[in-house]
Amino acid sequence: MPTLWLSVTLGIIAALADYLGGVLLVRRSPSARSLRYFVALGAGFMLGAALLEMVPEGLNLNPRWAPLLVLLGYCGVHLLEHTLVPHFHFGEETHHDELLSARTSYSVLLGLAAHTFFDGIAIGSGFVLSHWLGWVIFIAVFLHKLPEGFTVASVMLASGRGRRAALNSAMFLGAMTLAGVLVINLQPSWVRAGLPLSAGVTVYVAATDLVPEVNREPGIRMALVFFAGVAVFFLLKIFSPI
Repeated sequence: MPTLWLSVTLGIIAALADYLGGVLLVRRSPSARSLRYFVALGAGFMLGAALLEMVPEGLNLNPRWAPLLVLLGYCGVHLLEHTLVPHFHFGEETHHDELLSARTSYSVLLGLAAHTFFDGIAIGSGFVLSHWLGWVIFIAVFLHKLPEGFTVASVMLASGRGRRAALNSAMFLGAMTLAGVLVINLQPSWVRAGLPLSAGVTVYVAATDLVPEVNREPGIRMALVFFAGVAVFFLLKIFSPI
């Protein structure tokens, strides 16, 4: 399969995972603990992918500006979450006991949309450079998509919106993921900035948004799942033929 269509296909799969997370909330409402297993595994894999592949590759592509772009990606998401969406904490899957304002719910949607757009940028950038990097980034992104869709749907329901609004919000996140993939494929030269920026975003999402959710679960089990995510990435890197 040509690289363009492969990256777009995987972008669609990642987008559908966002929507599936919303569907699970609306129809089945899985337990917070089961979703945290996805969060823990995804956090470990994402952190390994960002620090061992995305950042080094970004430095190789753009040695002068990559460190600044990584920092901008990290700080940009931090600024977004603490200005536009100050009440948002990724992974708080059950908001039904809270009464959220419409403004807060749409602020959360905007914050997550920024995350998912850079998810797509990361996937597209990876495939511009190599199939190996593209697949690694896709797996890292895919592992946190279900909790992401679950989160945005729960926020919309907690703000008094109906099930349709919850599902539409999850679908919007998926559309933003696909948009990020398409942007890089239409302008491959942007990968020199897109990859290090998305690396900074990935580090933030993994270390600042997801790891605290892992730490909320008592006992050692979630920590072990997190380390398993790191180990899976490390093994893939060691045994990859590339």
